[in-house]
Amino acid sequence: MNRIKTGDDVIVLAGKDKGRRGAVARLMGERVIVDGINMIKKHAKGNPQAGDPGGIQEQEASIHISNVALWNPNAKKADRTGIRNNEKTGKKERFFKSDSTSVDG
Repeated sequence: MNRIKTGDDVIVLAGKDKGRRGAVARLMGERVIVDGINMIKKHAKGNPQAGDPGGIQEQEASIHISNVALWNPNAKKADRTGIRNNEKTGKKERFFKSDSTSVDG
């Protein structure tokens, strides 16, 4: 079970966007893409047959998973997460280590 999943609200811990928050758009192994964070400019060649004008496009670049942390809405800060078995359902769940509340609800 991964500690960070698609759709999680995360905060950036290191880099040029340190302190900014966003939702995880995609996981790629040890890297994540966060909406609106780590924007880069990509020079794309146009394709007239496909109707693509080309030019300079702005897009999100990936960030290493160690440079982001889950945002804890109760504590209003970044928090470490753990994985435990739920006593009622017997399934694994993620929880915040500072206050032991469940991440998923």
